[in-house]
This record gives sequence, C-alpha cells and structure tokens, in this order.
Amino acid sequence: MYRSTTGTLARRLLYLLLAAALAHALPLGTSTAASPAPSPTVPYASDDPNSPLWHATSNIDPTGQRGTLGASVLGPQNVPLELQNPDLLAPPTTDHGDVPNAKWPFDLSHNRLQTGGWARQQNVNSLPIAKGLAAVDMRLEVGAIRELHWHNTAEWAYVLKGSAQVTTVTTEGQNYVGTVSKGSLWYFPSGQPHSIQATDEDPDGTEFLLVFDDGSFSEDSTFLLTDWLAHVPKEVLAKNFHMNQGAFDHIPSEQLYIFPGSPPASDQQPPTSPQGTSPVPFTFDFASMQPTQHAGGTVKVADSRNFQVAKTIAVAEVTVEPGSMRELHWHPQDDEWTYFMEGSARMTLFAASGNARTFDYQAGDIAYIPASYGHYIENTGNTTVKLLEVLKTDVFKDISLNQWLALTPPELVKAHLQLSDETIAHLSKTKPVVVAPQY
Repeated sequence: MYRSTTGTLARRLLYLLLAAALAHALPLGTSTAASPAPSPTVPYASDDPNSPLWHATSNIDPTGQRGTLGASVLGPQNVPLELQNPDLLAPPTTDHGDVPNAKWPFDLSHNRLQTGGWARQQNVNSLPIAKGLAAVDMRLEVGAIRELHWHNTAEWAYVLKGSAQVTTVTTEGQNYVGTVSKGSLWYFPSGQPHSIQATDEDPDGTEFLLVFDDGSFSEDSTFLLTDWLAHVPKEVLAKNFHMNQGAFDHIPSEQLYIFPGSPPASDQQPPTSPQGTSPVPFTFDFASMQPTQHAGGTVKVADSRNFQVAKTIAVAEVTVEPGSMRELHWHPQDDEWTYFMEGSARMTLFAASGNARTFDYQAGDIAYIPASYGHYIENTGNTTVKLLEVLKTDVFKDISLNQWLALTPPELVKAHLQLSDETIAHLSKTKPVVVAPQY
C-alpha cells in the first residue's frame, strides 16, 4: 500500500515538472497545436543539380567529378566515348546501386559482309540485359536478296531507307507479295518462310531494322533454303519433287544468305495459288499514319489493333522536341527495345530496391528496358529526338506516373510525397506522353 501511494505521487510530480518545463520553453500565448510538423520519416530528396555536364561535341577532357564528388582522371582516356556518355563518368547523384548495362551502339556490333550487302546484330551476347528481344541492322544493294528462309522466332521490320519487296507463304498455302518503303513495317510469324529483296526505288538500295521476339536469337542460326538443300542427298531431292536428279546439278553447295539479284518489278505478283492469297497483309504502311501531337512531341503506334498480323511485337514511333521528354512511365508486362534514329537523349532506369542508373544515347544506339522498370527519355540536345519504342507484346501499353498520381486519392499521394494541394491539383488525369519544356 505504501509503495503504491509513493509510486503514484512520484509519477504526478514528474508530470508537473515536465509540464512546467514545456510552458517555460514556449512563448506566451503559444499552444502545442501550433508547433512545427514532425520531420519526415527519412530525409528529403536532394536538390543537387543533375543535368549532363557535357555533350558529345564538347571541347573538353571529361573528368569523373560532379560538384564536390569525384576527382580528375589520371590514367588513359577514350575521350570521344566519354563525351558521348557524360552520365556514366559523372553520374547524377540520384543514381544508386547496380543496374545492368542498358546501352548498345550498332557501331560496336560485328558486321557480316556479303556480296550485295551486310548484316550486324545485337542479342544477349552483346547486351545481356536484353533477354526478350534481339535485333539486326541489314543493308541490301539494289536488287540484292536476303535469301528465302525462316526463323523459330517472329520477325518484325522497320525500313530506315529505300524500300524492300517481301514475299511469304502461309501454312494454308496462301501467298503474299508486298513492297515496304521507308518508315513502314512488315511482320512474319515464327516459322513462316519469307524473303527480302531491295527494290530500285532508291539508287542506294535499302537498309532496315529487324527485331525478333527472343533475346537469344542469332541471325547466323536461321533456316536457309540453300543451306538445307545443300545438306539433302540429291536422290532424296529427286524423289521429293518427282524430277530427274540432274535438275539439281546447279544448286549451291552452301548457303547464300545475301546475294546479288535483279531488282523486282514494282507490280510483281505471286504465282496463282489454288488456296488464294493471304487475306491478312504482312506489311503495314506506317509511314502514312498520322501521329498524335502532344505538348512536347508526337507519337504513333502500330500493334495488333491496326496491324493485325503483329501478334508478338508492337511499336511506338516517338519524337521529342528540344527541352522536352517522354514522360516518366513503365510497361507493366513488356520488355522495351528502343532504337534512336535522330538526336541525343538520356534515360534513367529505375530497377526497384534503390537501384537506378542513367545512360546517354545518340542516333544508332539501342536502349533496353526490362518490363516494369521505371524510365523517361529526355532530349538533351538542340535537335528533335526520333526513336522507336518496340515492345514484346500484341498491344502497346504503358502506365504514366503523372496519371497514376492524379487518379489516386489526394490524401494518399500527400501522405507519401508531402505534396501541396496546389501541386496535386496540377497533376494530369490524362497521359501527357511527351512533356513540353518547363521554362
């Protein structure tokens, strides 16, 4: 009983002492309700400037310094390479942790030279992060033929210059011939035989991108007509085609791959098939499609909704004006293979768990973004950036950070980011897609 009473008195005395000390510390008329808001759970994000410190044409010797961080380079330097990659040598302070390399220039790919053209590729061997998609840059002189062949992956193509005539036959025996010009597309499903031939529309022939829906694809491992027949006994060929064996005396002894030919007629028609021609086109006039204008650039999309046959690959052709950016976004289920055709840009990949890294890109470079990685594309030059966002999917989809926050209950957003009501009201309930410069 004595101990209980003593303990109670001690607690009351301590409470009175604390109350008196608090009252003495506060100015007269000040209430505890008006005290400052508690500090955040973690420190506020840094306001350090993080723009690129130089560009590809800067007349400097780059150093590994940003503000008070880093130091000069004392060893040998590959200055042209460092000028192209300012955010690797002097990365933004927001970069953190480890993200696999997400940049590959086709200029570093081995080139396979043939009579009539060449081909160079990018796959997981050159860019290990690119597990879902691989690509080939191919060049054909006028009339040159990429021989009749097929793959165990689908093939999607975008013509960079000139035009090409493609042919194919479906499993139902329906045939198709089409000519594809600069900025337009073709697509062949996995296993479907086809050919590609440069027309004479451009005196230089043609060059095009091929994208395949498997990162381990190799252009050196395709199924080629000449390669197959060179490895079949001629007796078997004669029996299969019900012809004299001598009919096959002049078939090549090895694959042709790319070889010279005469330009195809512009009105070339396939042989008449008893099964008819394919009711579904394998080419798409993407070049004639009008883009959607956004505040900072344009976008147009080709996927299975308007290019019906393209079941595994979709594309957005995007332009980003100087000072503008492709907004912060991600693709929920689909890897993205991006090809820069014009201009210079940078991109930060957010890979979760505090991992983020910034890469710089110029025309001819490839970027690869795994599904769900948050990213943006910022124009860092003074000319328009033009790029292809190629996704491994049938329908092009993304999630806009801006729209997500705008359509989430404001109090929930405020609790996370400590944004003001004015800032939250400024968020966009529709996707900005390409954001204009902020001056």
